[in-house]
Amino acid sequence: MLNILVTGSNGQLGSEITELSKTLEDNFFFTDYGTLDITDKDAIDSFVDTNKIDIIINCAAYTAVDKAEEDEKKADKINHLAVKHLAQISKEREIKLIHISTDYVFDGKNYKPYKEEDKTNPPSVYGKTKLAGEKAFLDIAPKNSLIIRTSWVYSSYGENFVKTMLKYGKEKDELRVIYDQVGTPTYARDLAQLILDIIPKIKNQKSKIYHYSNEGVLSWYDFAKEIMKMAKIECEVVPIESFEYPSPAPRPHYSLLNKAKIKKEFGITIPYWKDSLSECLIKMGEKR
Repeated sequence: MLNILVTGSNGQLGSEITELSKTLEDNFFFTDYGTLDITDKDAIDSFVDTNKIDIIINCAAYTAVDKAEEDEKKADKINHLAVKHLAQISKEREIKLIHISTDYVFDGKNYKPYKEEDKTNPPSVYGKTKLAGEKAFLDIAPKNSLIIRTSWVYSSYGENFVKTMLKYGKEKDELRVIYDQVGTPTYARDLAQLILDIIPKIKNQKSKIYHYSNEGVLSWYDFAKEIMKMAKIECEVVPIESFEYPSPAPRPHYSLLNKAKIKKEFGITIPYWKDSLSECLIKMGEKR
């Protein structure tokens, strides 16, 4: 029986892992900032030793992309320095560490799905701090540990694009949604299940990076259209360009992730984005 620490347990991914863990025999320790400050190495040390932790799943992150432009110090503390602490502790104690990163480490100027080894060039503070966390992780290189980059995460938990579209779709006759940013959504429950499934299979001397999202290709506009269609909401979705919806932090125009590596090395299949969206909406009671 394993002792598994899950940080950021109140977020979308952490909440999904919490729910899925109820059917498992391992001991899970679910923490958030209030119960474990991962920016404090001594606090992590003490928690890991006291609870004899075997595996850490780091779901914690500073994810307020626009706010990070003005709050770089806090974003760096959580997305970079905390990851460095976790990697150091994992290496010292030979603990498996699974860390979640983002497609925002790329500049979105590619023309084909990003592979793990492709050049990174984050245009936003959020992306830069997440990349700094990745680099610290890889420099320390704890064994049996990995980074999973993902994109466009949504869930029945927390705040996300799906919930926003459902809310405003019911309140308005028309929504204007960006069509020139392309990627793939990730249902947090699918990612949570993947993480729990691959834990026994992680055996690597060097830390590795993998990409994971659902299958398929679409824009935010396409995503919004499908949400309205599945939820049977009578709201017109109008395509607009990114410049018509300016934001403090630049977003990548192309966020497709190549998932061949994780599928091959762990022998998995990945659900199609529409199937996962349907499953999430049914769970939320928005589709019958």
